Amino acid sequence: MRTRSARFYFDDIHRILIRSTNWVGDAILSTPALRAVRRNFPNAHISVLAKPWVAPVFHHNPDVDRLLFYDDKGRHRGLPGKVRLSKELRKGRYDLAVLFQNAFEAALITFLAGIPNRLGYNTDGRYLLLTHPVCLNKALKQVHETAYYLGILNGSGLATDGTALTLVLSPTERAWAQETLKKEGGTGQRPIVGVSPGATYGSAKRWFPDRYASLCDRIYASSKADILLLGGPGEREIGNEVARLMTSPSTNLCGATDLRQAMALIERCRLFVTNDSGLMHVAAALDVPLVAVFGSTNPVTTGPCGSKSHIVRVPVACGPCLKTECPTDHRCMKEVTVDMVYDVAEQLL
Repeated sequence: MRTRSARFYFDDIHRILIRSTNWVGDAILSTPALRAVRRNFPNAHISVLAKPWVAPVFHHNPDVDRLLFYDDKGRHRGLPGKVRLSKELRKGRYDLAVLFQNAFEAALITFLAGIPNRLGYNTDGRYLLLTHPVCLNKALKQVHETAYYLGILNGSGLATDGTALTLVLSPTERAWAQETLKKEGGTGQRPIVGVSPGATYGSAKRWFPDRYASLCDRIYASSKADILLLGGPGEREIGNEVARLMTSPSTNLCGATDLRQAMALIERCRLFVTNDSGLMHVAAALDVPLVAVFGSTNPVTTGPCGSKSHIVRVPVACGPCLKTECPTDHRCMKEVTVDMVYDVAEQLL
């Protein structure tokens, strides 16, 4: 093992392992840092280690040569599973591990895998497990997440390559989206407005279903747009509630698509309205006009990127609290009216 050093021996770096974050939105926001790794080591073979629900973010990404799955619910579960994963990674003969995830186990697994260079923030007591620890100072905790992940490279003297996000769809996926919308009654002549009323982190991030329903009815009345409800498996009930409360027609695909399919459908939207969620970052990365309703979370650090992204938020004394469930009266969301969101949506349409 090489001793701890601030320098990289570039000629020794041929195979790189990147440990992805565990949330879809965070993974999308890490793609500028992933691209920067490629620019610093253009001839290296780059593998990304990700949990199964996050891995689809990296499909077709030109900066990824191989995608590995961290199955912590199955073969990599518990301490024996972590040891098994380390043995599997050891076979990859990686020269450098870049840890976008901050957990102690991320450093431990790559240490046990015998990867000689291990780069990441010095969080969670893992300083001694990293050969290239980067100090996570107070300023880095207050920047947007794209800059946060790029800070890992900046802190180790590596160059960066801008903050543009990378999501790549295949022709097959685009054709699937077109055919699916056609089957659901889309004519191709009316604009499509996508709506994501859920959020996996907790109810504190969610605007209310009745307000989403009223918003959708107003958009339909003014533009005759096709309303498309989207969300993950755990958001099926929320989608059903919004559809039930609406008086105008909608297509509810909450819980009915996988992540890649949802991406392909979002790309076809004229407008996307959402809470702070993974699908919000999908829309931003695909350059879809976007209205994001923010309540408990901080738009400075996790807001959507891009010139077509717009945030609707009412500052309150108790926010942003970053809590999963509101312990009081959910005032940060109650203060956001249908009129506020509709006015922004109407301008974008």
